[in-house]
Amino acid sequence: MAALPLLPGASCARNLGKEKFHKSQLWGYCNNVAMLVGEDKPGIGGEPLPGQKLKPKHSVFPREVGSDAPAWVAFDKQVLSFDAYFEEEVPDKNQELYRIRHCKIYFYLEDDTIQVVEPQVKNSGITQGTIVRRHRIPLPPPNEDQFYTVDHFNINIEVILYARRYRIVDCDEFTKNFLRKMGVRLNPPACRPDDPYTKERQKIVDNMKPLRPYERLDTLRQFLEYDGHVLRFFCVWDDQESMFHDTRELVLHYYLSDDTIEIKEIVPVNSGRDAVPLFLRRDKLPKYAPPGLFQPGTITSRTVLNVFGGLVGNKGRYILDNRKTGAVHQEFYKDCDLTIGAVINVWGRKIILCDCDEFTKEYYRTKYGITDFTPIPYKAPPPPEIEKKLPPYTGFGSEEDSLCSCLGLLPKPPQKDFKKFMEKDRKGLESNILRFLAKLITDNPIDKERKFIISYFLSDDTISVFEPMQRNTGILGGKFLERSRIKKPGQELFKSEPSEYFKAQNLFVGARVCFHGHNFLLVDADEYAFNYMEKHANEFSMADISVILKKLKAVAEPCSREVKQMFAAADPDHTKVIEYDSFRNLIVNITNGALSEHEIMTLGRCYSLREDSEMDVHFLLAVAQEQLKKKSFENFGQLSAVFVYNDHEKCGVLPHETCRTICKSFRLPLADDLLQALLNIFEDGREKVEYKKLVDGLNWRENQIPAFQTIKVPLKYEDDWSGQLPSLPVKRIKYLTLLEDLFGKEE
Repeated sequence: MAALPLLPGASCARNLGKEKFHKSQLWGYCNNVAMLVGEDKPGIGGEPLPGQKLKPKHSVFPREVGSDAPAWVAFDKQVLSFDAYFEEEVPDKNQELYRIRHCKIYFYLEDDTIQVVEPQVKNSGITQGTIVRRHRIPLPPPNEDQFYTVDHFNINIEVILYARRYRIVDCDEFTKNFLRKMGVRLNPPACRPDDPYTKERQKIVDNMKPLRPYERLDTLRQFLEYDGHVLRFFCVWDDQESMFHDTRELVLHYYLSDDTIEIKEIVPVNSGRDAVPLFLRRDKLPKYAPPGLFQPGTITSRTVLNVFGGLVGNKGRYILDNRKTGAVHQEFYKDCDLTIGAVINVWGRKIILCDCDEFTKEYYRTKYGITDFTPIPYKAPPPPEIEKKLPPYTGFGSEEDSLCSCLGLLPKPPQKDFKKFMEKDRKGLESNILRFLAKLITDNPIDKERKFIISYFLSDDTISVFEPMQRNTGILGGKFLERSRIKKPGQELFKSEPSEYFKAQNLFVGARVCFHGHNFLLVDADEYAFNYMEKHANEFSMADISVILKKLKAVAEPCSREVKQMFAAADPDHTKVIEYDSFRNLIVNITNGALSEHEIMTLGRCYSLREDSEMDVHFLLAVAQEQLKKKSFENFGQLSAVFVYNDHEKCGVLPHETCRTICKSFRLPLADDLLQALLNIFEDGREKVEYKKLVDGLNWRENQIPAFQTIKVPLKYEDDWSGQLPSLPVKRIKYLTLLEDLFGKEE
């Protein structure tokens, strides 16, 4: 198809369109302000516009050569370092006409920026540091529209940065390797000229001898290494010149940071001496004392020379003698001079080092290899303690009250063990009271049938005796002995030593006790007493199963075969269990009465065959519902929702402690022991509680338990226990387990 002829003026329109497009590429709007924003933008199709010069985007590698990563990634933290110098004219000084200033030129490869830094020179008087901050530097005219790149740098060339001419003399090894890889042929390094004025000043300084040649003693390293490290020795000074020939005890401190010594005196109580803070203030201690004390200024480390005296304007001029003529050399004590048994001279006083602490021993053991640190006895043996004799008890008041009147001028009431009282006081269902069933030891047939409840209160070691009422005995019963501490019989009344009282360890089943002339035989105890004594077996040896087994093994091991035959004969049907009465008789026959009744009962309780008897769940739930009803607790829906929320696996069970925490957070008005018993009842065998059953059992609105079920066990007072058999009585004993623990398993 033939091309269509252009209309008149079409060429001009096209040229005008290009011009408009070029202007639109160069100008734009930023924040509603017209400005030049598109200087580097190409025209249509990516071709440059007429008269437009695009700057190269790649300074080191051309396009599509080398890594595809951008320059700020490929050359990150890679810097070329060049050693250079420049000359600076000094027109206002006669001493120097020009100055040579050395500097470093850093070329950053990631963005072609250049930085010029001049190292600091001491006492130069010139503001040094960064001469040219880091940025891209343009080339000198007429190429000021271009910037320096890595191609413009080499060794032994000159570069002009902002009209200042820098001569590059050398570079580091990394720069040389990089330029070689770039294909640059490196020039040989040039020599760096010295500054003539600085060189002349150095000659003057080297030839100058100061008038005051102060010596510099570098003790900083010793201070930093040993600061806070102090050697401590225990010393003795035998003061023979005193009136009473006293022996003074001292403590010597040697500071390793500056080799100074400090001595403190240990002033005994009521010695008649003033308690001074220091015996010797901290300072270096000379090894020997001069024959006479020197006047101030006599002992100096340097000699002072009077040059002009007081002739010139009544002002003396002095210099220090460089040769130290007439200086007094004095030796001071070091750490190597201080050892146990050494005698040091402290300004004329002979002090003996007798002992040291553990840090000092370790220091000498490590540094000098000393291993013998046998101390020298320097303290007199203490006087024998005078035995304090107390007057005998007068009989007025208690023994503790009478003793307090002998301990001070102002009598004070005796203090009770408040900590023990708080620990062993009643807490919920934990009564901390041990109850025993007792009988009188008497020949009177009437008194033989009387029963007594002996209660021992662990909070204050008091004992009360209560006699239950029995019908047709002619005895009223009631309180037999007021609650109080009871002394053991057979003690002298008026004596200086404190009397012994009955303790909890003296009460056990089978024990015989005498309370104010009445002899009792303890024949039984309640379940709480057995459990408490077995729980605290370290305090009650009669309830410690390990101690009982050792005693039984010592008696039965020589005749182990006969013992096994006796147990086998007691079990003719081979049921592997025997009755408790038969078991008790066997143990008594084997030990010949070596074990007490309480120990036999503890042994039977340990190896008893406990029958699975379900706890009265309805009774506990009834008691719990009664308490919740009295406290008007009805938030069972919210309680169930919290249980479900914490059950992340939605399995219907939660850990025991989690359920207890949730109930406590709801302030469930139940006692701790009752809540613990309910949680144990609803456990599924894996220590997890079925919370739905627990909430349904506590919901007294929907699942109320009949009232008659709550009256199943009558409530009893603390002294109304009649000594009935425990709730889980010991009936049958697994004797095979006992024989295995005593004699081992039979092969």
